[in-house]
Amino acid sequence: PMMVPVILVAIGLFYFFVQFKMVNSILGLVLGHSLVAMPLVLIIVLSALQNYDMNQEKVARSLGATRIRAFFEITLPQIKFSIISACLISFLTSFDEVIISLFVSGGDNSTITRSMFLALRDQIDPTIAAISTILILISSGLLVATQLLKRQSE
Repeated sequence: PMMVPVILVAIGLFYFFVQFKMVNSILGLVLGHSLVAMPLVLIIVLSALQNYDMNQEKVARSLGATRIRAFFEITLPQIKFSIISACLISFLTSFDEVIISLFVSGGDNSTITRSMFLALRDQIDPTIAAISTILILISSGLLVATQLLKRQSE
């Protein structure tokens, strides 16, 4: 999906979802956005796992830790920032994808980006400007909070 234009992915998803009656459903919307975000998540998490030292988990297992306990206490803390980054990037990718939302969602399952796109297409509405301002404030607040947390940890 990363090399294929999003419009082709959306048309393919629409054709597939029509056959299974998943157009205008939450499941179809989630699957469509997951398909677009999955390559990004895999790239980020797999790069973290390539730098991960498997010997630490082997040592934990040799000292009596179960596979699950070794994962949660050894592996997960080492790759948690990659998982958090992957979650944020997949959320932003999903939030940015208007085209898939236009093809797959509708009715009661409309996303905020689809609603904004349709409102901008039909008329100029101050609500869109207000939503955009709120989104900028949220992004700026998260950026400031991240910088403050980074300074506290140093």
